[in-house]
Amino acid sequence: MAVTVRADQVLLVRRKNDPDAGLWGFPGGHVELGETALSAAARELREETSVVGYPVHYLTNVDVIVRDECGTLTFHFLLAAVLCEYVSGEPKADDDVSEAAWVAVDDVLFGKLRCSEHVDDVIRLAAGCQL
Repeated sequence: MAVTVRADQVLLVRRKNDPDAGLWGFPGGHVELGETALSAAARELREETSVVGYPVHYLTNVDVIVRDECGTLTFHFLLAAVLCEYVSGEPKADDDVSEAAWVAVDDVLFGKLRCSEHVDDVIRLAAGCQL
């Protein structure tokens, strides 16, 4: 997932599909065969938002484990959070997202948006803050 911070804003997308349909999170998706996670983050950023970013380094990994009401595993993803430096472009939703926007970091940190789990933690890492 591409973590792109510009001034006091972060680039987020609203997911169309499960898991986390309707929630805000970072652009991201599958790594293609032979592609590095850093390259995948930059590609997914461009595909989902039309924003171009340069992948700088890994921030952390996030486990997403979702179970249904009976406890049966329905999804398990390991997401690599990659810090990306903004290069150009304005957010435009595409691919599997319904919205893409620069969002005030404080809106995320103070719970003003319905976000996927750990979005706030990753933003704190990107901003150099302690969790």
